[in-house]
Amino acid sequence: MTVRPLPFFSSGLRLDADLHLPGDGSQPPYPVVVACSGYLGQKVIHPERFARALNPLGYAVLAFDYRGFGASEGERGRAVPQEWVEDVRAAVDRLTVTEDVDPERVAVVGWGLGGGVAISEAADDPRVKAVACLNGVADGARSTRNMHDQTSWEKLLARIEADRGRRATLGRSEITSPWDIVRLDLDDRTHRYVDAELYKTPGFGGGVTLESADFLLRFAPVRDVHRIAPRPLLIVHGAENRLYRPVEAHSLYEHAGEPKRLELLEGAGHTEWMFDDSPVFRKLVGILADFLAEALGPPRPPAGEDR
Repeated sequence: MTVRPLPFFSSGLRLDADLHLPGDGSQPPYPVVVACSGYLGQKVIHPERFARALNPLGYAVLAFDYRGFGASEGERGRAVPQEWVEDVRAAVDRLTVTEDVDPERVAVVGWGLGGGVAISEAADDPRVKAVACLNGVADGARSTRNMHDQTSWEKLLARIEADRGRRATLGRSEITSPWDIVRLDLDDRTHRYVDAELYKTPGFGGGVTLESADFLLRFAPVRDVHRIAPRPLLIVHGAENRLYRPVEAHSLYEHAGEPKRLELLEGAGHTEWMFDDSPVFRKLVGILADFLAEALGPPRPPAGEDR
């Protein structure tokens, strides 16, 4: 595997990105996957995990940080999925003028909240030839409501309402814990994984604005998903996901056009199985590899081998 820095600009902000190229002897131009992080995600977490899994299969993978995260420019604490959609579009723009990748064979793969981002971007971008939504979000308001009890939900709504007046008066939003919005403590498996694994990443878990929550509750990729057809859509979801519940996957599938495929991973929650050597992750990679090969065509074989 070869890693090449490939920064790009989105809305005038310089975003940090790396292009991971296969080292298996397959020949460029490579089909390329844009890997989109979830809530608070950074390129060194799941995007690089997908690069390690897909590079040996002959796919290039672009791993990047959304605006305001990692080494990317942008306001810290602003986690707005509608703006991340623009970042993914800029990533596709960058790939259209990049050596060694095939701009006619671009797929977008999104994890968690990034799954919804991938859908919303691809809905209006015909350059994206295939979309995979993994443990994704269909409706930001519903998915967020489902991770709260009644008391914490009502408190969050009241804080968002008050912050609207604050922003209009003072020009800035209140910073809060990200877990006041995406509540982890009702999903023990995900909570343990986040504490043990994701906090190893420098800068992970910092405060976010209540304006971010306001935008999240208005984010609804389910309204966009029908526009992906006739391009293929893959939806994979943990059957026991208590953070973003399976209703999100079923809703996307119901509203999507053909061709579409829904896979539920039995016994799997949201993220506790996201390790390179996990049998559940390896199963996901197998599903994803089959989908990409059918949607984009197989990577070119090494020179001298029969096609």
